[in-house]
Amino acid sequence: MKLKGRNKVSPDFSMSSMTDIVFLLLVFFMLTANAPNALDLLLPKAKGKSTNTQNVSVTIDKNLKYYVNSQQINAEYIEIELKKALEGQDKPTIILRAEESVAIKEAVNVMDIANQNNYKVILAVRPK
Repeated sequence: MKLKGRNKVSPDFSMSSMTDIVFLLLVFFMLTANAPNALDLLLPKAKGKSTNTQNVSVTIDKNLKYYVNSQQINAEYIEIELKKALEGQDKPTIILRAEESVAIKEAVNVMDIANQNNYKVILAVRPK
């Protein structure tokens, strides 16, 4: 009695089919890369209130001098000045700029004032 051998799978790998797939993917990504600019839409106009989103800059220099929008103020009056500057804004935002040598405590004090008054804080840093 003769037994049949198993079907052996060829260990050879055909690179031509792989290159076809890679080429098709390359063409697909090249065509879809510019797709967001492809649609030129005329969007409808809407009547609604315009939002006032002016940012206020708070700067702390190495001599611990505080500036609100380049106007020097005393540290005790920073909360009052921020309330004046951000009055009437929908999303009040503070951009906090503190020099590298300034203690973290000083920046945290400004962040605490912003947190108490529901102001958003953006910490400005220098790119590497």
